[in-house]
Amino acid sequence: MKKISIFVVSVIVALSVMGGSVNLHAAEKDKKKKNVDTYRLLNLFGDVFERVRAGYVTEVSDEELIEAAIAGMLTSLDPHSSYLNAKNFRDMRVQTRGKFGGLGIEVTMENGLIKVVSPIDDTPAFRAGLQPGDLITHLNGERVLGLTLSQAVEKMRGKVGEDIKLTIRRTNKEPFDVTVTRGIIPLRTVRSRVEGKDIGYIRISSFSQPTSDGLKKAMAKIKKELGDNFAGLVLDLRNNPGGLLDQAIAVSDAFLDKGEIVSTRSRNKEEHQRFNARPGDLTDGKPIVVLINQGSASASEIVAGALQDHKRAIILGTKSFGKGSVQTIIPLQQHGAMRLTTARYYTPSGRSIQEIGVTPDIKVEQARIEAVEQRRRTRETDLRGALKNDNGKNGVGKEDDKKSDEKSDEKSKNGAKATPQASTADRQDFQLQRALDLLRGVSLFSRRIKG
Repeated sequence: MKKISIFVVSVIVALSVMGGSVNLHAAEKDKKKKNVDTYRLLNLFGDVFERVRAGYVTEVSDEELIEAAIAGMLTSLDPHSSYLNAKNFRDMRVQTRGKFGGLGIEVTMENGLIKVVSPIDDTPAFRAGLQPGDLITHLNGERVLGLTLSQAVEKMRGKVGEDIKLTIRRTNKEPFDVTVTRGIIPLRTVRSRVEGKDIGYIRISSFSQPTSDGLKKAMAKIKKELGDNFAGLVLDLRNNPGGLLDQAIAVSDAFLDKGEIVSTRSRNKEEHQRFNARPGDLTDGKPIVVLINQGSASASEIVAGALQDHKRAIILGTKSFGKGSVQTIIPLQQHGAMRLTTARYYTPSGRSIQEIGVTPDIKVEQARIEAVEQRRRTRETDLRGALKNDNGKNGVGKEDDKKSDEKSDEKSKNGAKATPQASTADRQDFQLQRALDLLRGVSLFSRRIKG
């Protein structure tokens, strides 16, 4: 019996080895087939290259053809992978360090046109009135259709002080032209101020190398100015196109004491990464409202998603852009670099923001506040036999109230449109006002509970 058992085990082992050999042989065969297919396709590329080189109507340099082929290969993958020639690579490195030349807009491609993700604060494009979602159809009268993103960006760049005419297509409007003067774009990515006597306001316009240091300085300034009155913070990420991943992590970490901030998942599992917060909250636990809109993309969404998942902040505004991918810049010796999408990022709860974006906790569309004119209605004081107010001098008399209403009616007859207060309201930031109201409400509620 024992001999039979040993024999059976031996046969099984032999079959396993044979099976492994067969599988290994099949794998090698598949690999060789793939290599043959690759060589055949490379021969096809070489054939096309030679025919274009020899027969195209005008002479094209080998460098132009190769770079165009590389650019085409990368842009066919997704809207964010691209080839950067040596000049564009230098410009990109300068930009991420906090200063660059151009118009001051973050763009992507959509249906062959240039789509504005967001204008950067206090830049020529911002001052010219460009808005997130605008489509640029022509550059100096030339069609954009047919250009790659890199080619279009190259055309928008130029000497400082030179004008460029952009033809804009905007929702619910006829196409129109905007002339923008190119300039040096110094990126002051963090701006701050105090709202009232209790709320701090910080705007981050993009995520470049100076951002995390700028945030720390801004918070120190706000806390020094408000002192014990500091009740909460508005973090404004609207129209922020994103930037460096490490800066998004640093900004999130500034408001979190612990837990995951973001994870990135690549094609290879061993390259997955998780980034966690370290102890320390710059606001000392005060309530935070984060403002986002459709121009908030990439790194902005990492911050908003992390603070939302940890219930550290209330997200207010409109749904964000929806860019949930990570690009790696890979230098190519003396030939610039390639920007390649290498991973997707996920919020602490495991959400992918790709195409979906961050949905705000409280949806508030940007709106204009206007005074609504109303004709005088009958009030308690007009009724015969109405009781008098017993607060004495603190009460408003019937005659005073009547005079006030008569003045109101007179203004309506004369066509008065709005009081001075209403005219300034037109310029108010409606979303910011809702954020301030919310923070003050939370602060008041907290104080009453503690009291």
